[in-house]
Order: sequence, then structure tokens, then C-alpha cells
Amino acid sequence: MKIRCHRDLEVYKIAFQSAMRIFELTKTFPKEEKYSLTDQIRRSSRSVTANIAEAFRKRKYPKAFVAKLSDSEAEAAETQVWLEFSYRCNYIDKRDYEKLYQNYDYITGKLVNMEKEPEKWTI
Repeated sequence: MKIRCHRDLEVYKIAFQSAMRIFELTKTFPKEEKYSLTDQIRRSSRSVTANIAEAFRKRKYPKAFVAKLSDSEAEAAETQVWLEFSYRCNYIDKRDYEKLYQNYDYITGKLVNMEKEPEKWTI
């Protein structure tokens, strides 16, 4: 399959699906978490996806491409931290925690591989 836009990337699809799952799960978080944990995990998970899209559009500039992928990787790690807090505070169950954590491990691995060989992606 030819990749024509960022939505064709497998890593984008998984990041988007994961961010949407986090959005749904955080609807049940306590009200006192609205401006802290809920806001933080939603922002970081969405930022993973947004930075992948931005990186794709910066493919003409290898250093900018890698920088955006690196930003996305950092946001994925941040999301994992918020997932752990969510689990430890009993806001999400073990199954959701493990699945989402694994998704972000996978996303990080894909991003690292793209960063290692930007010439495969840049134009």
C-alpha cells in the first residue's frame, strides 16, 4: 500500500486509536482529576498523533522530520506515565492499562525505527 498521507501510517492509526480509547476511559475519571490527570493524559496521547502528522509533512527536511518524531516519542513516554498513574489510582482496569501501555511501547519502537532511517521516509 502506498503511503499518501499521515493517516496511511500504521503508527499513526495505532496512536489515534489509543488516544481515542484514552478519551473514552477518562470520561469516567473523578471530577477532581479534570484539570490534572485527565487533561494531561488526553493532551499527551493526542500530541503523539499530532506530532506524527507534523513529522510526515516535514519529510522534505530530514532534521525537522526526526525532531517531530522525537517529540512524538517523548509524548508517548509521558502518556505511559499517566497510564500508570491512572491504573495505580484505580481509574482504569489492568486489561486497559496493559493494552494501552503495550500500544505505546509499539508506537515508540516504530518511531525509533523511523528516526534511525529517516532517508526511507524523507523526500
